[in-house]
Amino acid sequence: MLRKNRVLIDLEALKTNYRLIVEHIPSTVKVMCVIKADGYGHGMLETAQALSEAGAQHFAVAIPEEGVLLRENGIRGEILVLGAATPRAASEAIRHSLSQTVFTPEMVQLLEKEAVRLQKDARVHIKLDTGMNRIGLRTAQEAQAVQAALRECSHVKAVGVYTHLAAADEPEPDGTLNEYSCMQLERFRELRAYFDPSLTAHAANSALTLLAPTNDFDLVRAGIVLYGYPPVPTKLPFRTVMSWRTEVVHVKNVQCGEAVGYGCAFVAPRDMRVATVAVGYGDGYHRACSHGGMMLIRGKRAPILGRVCMDQTMVDVTEIPDAAVGDEVVLLGRQGEDEINAEEIARWADTISYEVLLSIAPRVARLYTGR
Repeated sequence: MLRKNRVLIDLEALKTNYRLIVEHIPSTVKVMCVIKADGYGHGMLETAQALSEAGAQHFAVAIPEEGVLLRENGIRGEILVLGAATPRAASEAIRHSLSQTVFTPEMVQLLEKEAVRLQKDARVHIKLDTGMNRIGLRTAQEAQAVQAALRECSHVKAVGVYTHLAAADEPEPDGTLNEYSCMQLERFRELRAYFDPSLTAHAANSALTLLAPTNDFDLVRAGIVLYGYPPVPTKLPFRTVMSWRTEVVHVKNVQCGEAVGYGCAFVAPRDMRVATVAVGYGDGYHRACSHGGMMLIRGKRAPILGRVCMDQTMVDVTEIPDAAVGDEVVLLGRQGEDEINAEEIARWADTISYEVLLSIAPRVARLYTGR
């Protein structure tokens, strides 16, 4: 590794977060670990292996390619593809024993055809759209049509039925579920009744898992909370899994009236000391952090000056007089008594913590601890 610009992933923290969820829910309820999008930027294979060591037996991915990669690297247990079953992916999904999402008779029939050809059963979870209006069946008539197709297609084995809540991370002031989430859960119960009651039922994302642990259903899908970012208030001591660090590569004195960076977007209002930091939007650091963003140097906050460049960023170290070339810079994580997390970066960039974690470019090295 030639650059000090690197991301550190604490797999022991990930395992701890998983165990906190397991202890929080009823013993009869299982945890499905959502590791799509390269494990929310933490590394899909590494997170899957660590979670498997912690006892996880159910995983969720977004696309079949992710599931195939997990299987090819020895991940066992159930792997659910949350995206819709498609003709292009059906055969590979069946070959690798992935559970596929279906919600139309045509999807069931497609999988039956491929399963017969491969002489191997297809496993599916039925997606119910209870108010997200993304994918899933929405009406009693659609549910009956899918159930009829399942009866006719003997090589397609339904093992689960699920939905996704649109606003569970926006609870009422007293910490209870909002009205829309309650409506979705009621709708889920209504549509679920058209299918075999023995199917594994799941509706809880990270937010619902924390707000209302319940044994009404059989499984919860833990996503962002696994990585240390509970989407609703909780007393559980989740630990952030990722930190991002780089270094100072230059320090200079800038006189009052001099401009800093592209477009002369910042003009020094006084004499200042300015450090150039080895990170930019080419590394996935949000350019939108140009206005209000900060980095930690020697345990103190250094405000970003001007516009974040593709590969470098300038920060104000006037109040950090000892700042020097080679100093570690923390973009995400703790240094000394201070900490910057993904939620704070998201506020600077007018986005969400998920995107902050996912945005870090492949050229930034990932280092893993706690294996």
